[in-house]
Amino acid sequence: MEAHPRLSVEHYRQGLRFYKMMKMKTRAECLQQYGSDYMIRKKVNDGELYEVGKAVFSEEKNVPEIAVLAFKYPNSIITMNSAFYLHGLTDVIPDEYDLATERDAAKIRNRRVKQYFVPEDFFVQGVEESNYKGYPIRLYSKERMLIELLRYKSKLPFDYYKEILLNYRKILPRLNIQEIQDLAYDAPKRNKIMETLQTEVL
Repeated sequence: MEAHPRLSVEHYRQGLRFYKMMKMKTRAECLQQYGSDYMIRKKVNDGELYEVGKAVFSEEKNVPEIAVLAFKYPNSIITMNSAFYLHGLTDVIPDEYDLATERDAAKIRNRRVKQYFVPEDFFVQGVEESNYKGYPIRLYSKERMLIELLRYKSKLPFDYYKEILLNYRKILPRLNIQEIQDLAYDAPKRNKIMETLQTEVL
């Protein structure tokens, strides 16, 4: 994984070309390549193309749903329960997919997605690019997710919070402590987060 804890907003937007690595295409891209909806449907019927999401196509049949969502919503970052699970901090499989977007982003109208609206400057902090089962995704780093854990402590089930916190304590020597402290300082309501960080984690 390549981490960008101090990624600028502009670099983040430029970095959306990352998703060009995807093995998927939008309907518009398929129309450009195949010429018509009839030819797209023919490719699907012939097993040469698969509709892996609404208006999302792939030449591969089995595409992870999280990869489809990452492709469909390239301005989002995987966060919260989805990120905790992908980082191996919990074995609880999320019922939905948690995606962070900038505060003024359009609402994601997908019942499988829970959207978190984040202030622009903090939104881009702690982003990692990762390969998930052959597909590129963007999620928040373990360091950033520790801050998210503390930010949302009161909204998480107590046992779930403690499970993840205990797992963080186990891996703490392998984390970037300076990055964690920088993220805590930049976070909304930083005083409370920094206090919890000192008393419960560090």
